[in-house]
Amino acid sequence: MTTEQKEFVRATVPVLKEHGVALTTYFYNRMLTHNPELKNVFNSANQRTGAQPTALAMSVLAYAEHIDNPGVLTQAVGRIAHKHVSLDIRPEQYAIVGKHLLASIREVLGEAAGPELMDAWTAAYNQLAQILIGAEANLYQGSVDKEGGWSSWRPFVVRQKVRESAEITSFYLYPTDGGKVADFLPGQYITVRLFVPELNVLQPRQYSLSCAPNGNYYRISVKRESGDQQRPAGYVSNMLHHQVQEGAILEVAPPAGDFTLDMDKTSPAVFISGGVGLTPFMSMLEYLIQAGKDRPITWIHGCRGYEVHAFKDTVSELSDRHGVMSVHTFYDQLEDQTQDNYYEGYVDLSKVKDAIVPQADYYICGPGIFIKKHFDYLRSEGVDASAIHFEEFGPAILVVA
Repeated sequence: MTTEQKEFVRATVPVLKEHGVALTTYFYNRMLTHNPELKNVFNSANQRTGAQPTALAMSVLAYAEHIDNPGVLTQAVGRIAHKHVSLDIRPEQYAIVGKHLLASIREVLGEAAGPELMDAWTAAYNQLAQILIGAEANLYQGSVDKEGGWSSWRPFVVRQKVRESAEITSFYLYPTDGGKVADFLPGQYITVRLFVPELNVLQPRQYSLSCAPNGNYYRISVKRESGDQQRPAGYVSNMLHHQVQEGAILEVAPPAGDFTLDMDKTSPAVFISGGVGLTPFMSMLEYLIQAGKDRPITWIHGCRGYEVHAFKDTVSELSDRHGVMSVHTFYDQLEDQTQDNYYEGYVDLSKVKDAIVPQADYYICGPGIFIKKHFDYLRSEGVDASAIHFEEFGPAILVVA
């Protein structure tokens, strides 16, 4: 990109801050109208709630703000690349996205989108596309090179369904070809794709792997999303709970994700989860124990109550086996006030005496508001931001600093 083109891109930052979501909402509507086959790629619920357009708007804004040095966005680019690989996004689809994104800029901005501005954004988009395509090519190749690895979609059979709580059920997935499955880093996820008759499209969903790598199967633990005034009931989660039975075949993409446990560290680890956010930590915990790691662990989990508390007994058993682990549980309403290390109310790190541990790494998983609350608290207690790792389920719209 030329210096002049970068200046034009930077000049759109105020517009993106004020109208970015309107622009990206227009873009998605335009693209999915002209290329309806892409409805099989995008999460329809995130489109309806506006989460996907918001996430894209924030990404475009960050790119425009750092157009002089896109290298500072390496972590964000890596996270996007993992998500794209999990959805089997391919290089040729970038041409479609670019066509509609640039057309949306021109149509939304109108006369303000002069030839120089459009040339600048064309160059900027092509630069970003090449960065992502390169990162994704490496991830695809890495998946294929692993023993038991593959690219795109692979059929798996549901061998077991296990009820973990009133809302969460585990699915044990084995490849139908009888082969091995690729190892993964504890904390990663896989994508499951189902045909949803009500929408007449395929719908992909990412679910954290909730077991340690074992070479034979994957386990996902899925919360049945009942829906509320803000968000409709989950099509795929309800199909998995009510319609997908043992013996059913599911399409699965290879493991992906950058929210992972550093398996070489020996310093303390603090896991902080809300609701179904404990699933990636189950993988991390099982790995640490199976690998014989004596890394000190503090486990902090919050949910509404006993009936929806998944893996309660499993975590207790693993804690006993580990020996250097403390478990703290928060319920919205506590029925038994005499239990040690149980607290009433939302997760509050100030109530956990061993929540702040010197040289610890902190892993947080849950809704965006949950993550931000605990990130801000840890920072206020002097924890360095580099020691705080988090995963926001759904499109990443959280900004913390």
